[in-house]
Amino acid sequence: MTGRTILVSGNWKMNGNHFEALKLVQELAALLRAGGLPAGREVSLHPPFTSLRTVQTAVETDRIPVQLGAQTCHYEDRGAFTGEVSAEMLAKLNVTYVLAGHSERRAYAGETDEVVRRKVDAIVRHGMRPIVCVGESLEERQAGIALDKVRHQVEAAFVGRPAAVVAEAVVAYEPIWAIGTGHTATPDDAAEMCAAIRAELARLAGSAAEATRIQYGGSVTSENAADLLAAKDVDGLLVGGASLDATGFAAICRAGA
Repeated sequence: MTGRTILVSGNWKMNGNHFEALKLVQELAALLRAGGLPAGREVSLHPPFTSLRTVQTAVETDRIPVQLGAQTCHYEDRGAFTGEVSAEMLAKLNVTYVLAGHSERRAYAGETDEVVRRKVDAIVRHGMRPIVCVGESLEERQAGIALDKVRHQVEAAFVGRPAAVVAEAVVAYEPIWAIGTGHTATPDDAAEMCAAIRAELARLAGSAAEATRIQYGGSVTSENAADLLAAKDVDGLLVGGASLDATGFAAICRAGA
């Protein structure tokens, strides 16, 4: 055991209005209270922007044992950016974790490595923790360049950063070919890539890399969660669709304990 706290994050993506979000968080709260969370286990929820305030109020009022997360942010604090939400705004809602560079944002919103880096700058500047998402496409894996692709994404996000920032950050390895497809990387695949990520972080920030938590994300379910968490260098899970079912997500949160 490394002593790193396991972080299980539920990314709700563009699902649910604020009424549905409240129902889901209340169901999850009841399940987590009934069964408890294993020692050394942390949970974050990442609802859509329209539900953040609702979930924040529920979490704080009912003392639900989860951290509030967001799915993205803009890198500027304010300005003429119609439709965007800043890290400063998220910090005022007591958000703890913010995803940066999720593969869907990279693909559909055109986020480059430079944009992701600037978002990490903003997240850290406002006292929150980034969950930096990295991963390769099926074509890149088949071409044998998956490791190079992921190492480059890690370097772009973290090069030149203070060791303390690297230690507090989270990296989520999400093979693009496994997201929402039902295809999951094997525990060995996950372990290999997460080890490569930690090695790259060590090259950039030395021993601080040992404190950085590395999640696996990509078609995570209650059936495969324990095996994935048992893989070396996997310190948590980034869960998509399965986090929308309270019972299944609660089981994932306790997996492998």
